[in-house]
Amino acid sequence: MSASIRRRLMLLVLASIGLVWAIALASSYRQATREVAEWEEARLAEVAQMLALLDQSNLATLANAHIDVREEERGGETSANDTDDDDSLPRDALFQVRARNGDVIAGSPPLRALNAWDLPVPPVTGVQDVVLGGQTYHSFTLRDTPLGHTVRVFEQANTRSDLVSGVASRIARPALIALPVLALLVWWSIGWSLAPLRMLSDAIRSRDINRLEPVDIGHVPIEVRPLVDAINLLLSRLLHSLERERAFTADAAHELKTPLAAIKVQAQVALAEPDPARQRLAMERVVQGVDRSARLAEQLLLLARLDMQEKMATAPLAPGAVAKSALLANAGNAQQKNIRVTLNCDMRAEINAEPVLIGILFDNLLDNAIKYGSDGGTIEIAVRREKQQVLAPLKEPLKEPLQEPAKEPAKEPLSERILVSVRDDGPGVAPADLARLTDRFFRATGNQATGSGLGLSIVARIAQHFGATVRFGTGLDGRGLAVDVSFPAYSPASVRSLKPAG
Repeated sequence: MSASIRRRLMLLVLASIGLVWAIALASSYRQATREVAEWEEARLAEVAQMLALLDQSNLATLANAHIDVREEERGGETSANDTDDDDSLPRDALFQVRARNGDVIAGSPPLRALNAWDLPVPPVTGVQDVVLGGQTYHSFTLRDTPLGHTVRVFEQANTRSDLVSGVASRIARPALIALPVLALLVWWSIGWSLAPLRMLSDAIRSRDINRLEPVDIGHVPIEVRPLVDAINLLLSRLLHSLERERAFTADAAHELKTPLAAIKVQAQVALAEPDPARQRLAMERVVQGVDRSARLAEQLLLLARLDMQEKMATAPLAPGAVAKSALLANAGNAQQKNIRVTLNCDMRAEINAEPVLIGILFDNLLDNAIKYGSDGGTIEIAVRREKQQVLAPLKEPLKEPLQEPAKEPAKEPLSERILVSVRDDGPGVAPADLARLTDRFFRATGNQATGSGLGLSIVARIAQHFGATVRFGTGLDGRGLAVDVSFPAYSPASVRSLKPAG
């Protein structure tokens, strides 16, 4: 099979047309043969009826003459179009007339040479094929004529009738002439129809690597439009991805530049300071800067890993146990700010996820709550079951404030979900900033705590990876920030159907 669509379509179209023409020609030939045969039988019957009206003397005279039964006798003036269906071969009819008692009244002399003079007469009127002298003859018998005679007419069968051949020739000749013309028309038509594909390929081939705007080739047929739309959608996604990567690279460079510059300043201070105590303080700040840079690098690598949609082994785990471990790991930071952390978890609640990523999610939620919480404040960690309507996972985490659910009858079946909630009573976030909390490197206005602005972005990406949704709202006692992450509850079916979102 050729790789060219144009060549393939042409072969298929011409083969289909040729097959249909061949079937039509064969059918027409058979029909013409049947019609000619019926015509010849009717003609023999007419000859027999004519002979039945003649008396004995006229029959004797006619027996010594020739009865030409050709459809069209060649001769005279004929046009070129009429020569196909002329009968050029002689087609003389032989006859024999018998009296009521069976005696032969008159007959064509050639019947004696063919040993057909005493041939038995069929008992009924009709057509019959007989073999005389090694050749097939069509025979028509007419019994019980008005004169009481039995008439039988013989005609040599011409299996290659000029009339049938002429009909077949007239049908086949236009097809043979039209086929090359049709091939050229099909070749041109297919090429003209495929021109938009060639224009599309030329437009893409000649495009600069930095041009990612939609492809526009003018009027596009309906069949090509899905391809153009798919290419434009791909270009749009690629442009969005490149812009996001450029922004990510620029923001990452900016965030890394700040701690590196601070490290450099503190290192210069340590080198220039003669006082050992101040040198030690400067070196401690260098270590803190290195730790901050290392954590920032780890978070950037984690975001890159999540963006690559790497497949990760999942297993049923209890988020309450992970929350308890995260609380122990961040207890020191909470004590430094005299923050009280309470844990209210359903230890039997399970989700299907990867333990390390869920641990990172809790670490970032606690770190964010401690870092931006008030000194001497309170943080509450909760894990509980809840019932929600079955909804498709969002491609982007939900960023709207928490609202009381509308008291309407559920229109969809309810499913069990596991709600992970971290709330604090700190200064909170302005309503205008809630929608941007998951943006990378975004830091809410008014916060003085140091940070990279990646914590909640990582939380949102991890939640999205496991089919969870993220919501933000007001924290404890009408103050602070509440972060709720709703996971699908663990079940064997969820293990089979869970796929990374995005």
